[in-house]
Amino acid sequence: METKHDHPDELKLLRRVPLFYDLDGKDLERIARLMVVKRYNKDEMIIFEDDLGRNMFVIKKGRVKISGISSEGDEAIFSIFSEGDFFGELSIIDGLPRSATATAIDDVELWVLNRGDFLSLLEAFPQVSITLLKELAERLRRSDSQIKSLTLKDARGRVGSTLVRLAEDIGLVRGGKVVLEGMPLQRDMASIAGTSRETISRVIKRFEDEGLMIKVENSIVFNNYDDFKRMFA
Repeated sequence: METKHDHPDELKLLRRVPLFYDLDGKDLERIARLMVVKRYNKDEMIIFEDDLGRNMFVIKKGRVKISGISSEGDEAIFSIFSEGDFFGELSIIDGLPRSATATAIDDVELWVLNRGDFLSLLEAFPQVSITLLKELAERLRRSDSQIKSLTLKDARGRVGSTLVRLAEDIGLVRGGKVVLEGMPLQRDMASIAGTSRETISRVIKRFEDEGLMIKVENSIVFNNYDDFKRMFA
């Protein structure tokens, strides 16, 4: 489903997107006019690996996972994005096919910007280009960290690193503590950590026994996130 911007609070929401932090009201209105809102249902594919890239997406509501599928049908999850994050920019920049598949984890709403408008935006607003470069550099560093974790750490270390990564991506602060609400399925966590679902369950239980976290239904509360991050980042 696709709609134009007609809600009075739309610009306020758009301003909270880090990519557009530094823009004034007029510039933000100009960008808003170029974008449409699309809605996707939970588990619906948004973009497909190897498709031609014609749009860049910014998440207005919900969460999206970025993944790749092997020739054997196994899924590897690269990232989980939430409100304010963007994806689909690489194909827009280099003109090559999509490098990964994007799937809605929840019911999601996305701002969509087509390739021509996105490239014009980068030319017109250098500050957006700089923010984009910083974010891409950060993602590259995190990818390097994930590769290091998968190759050098044991199962405990890989699961700990995965929880830190998820906390950084989708964690919330509640009552002074970092909380992972609506945890991804264990199979998704196993895909990120490069281990099995049984290992994920066993290691999280060990973390609970050690007093590092509390698991409540489908959420995890870190008792001291800073200490946990220092241990596993």
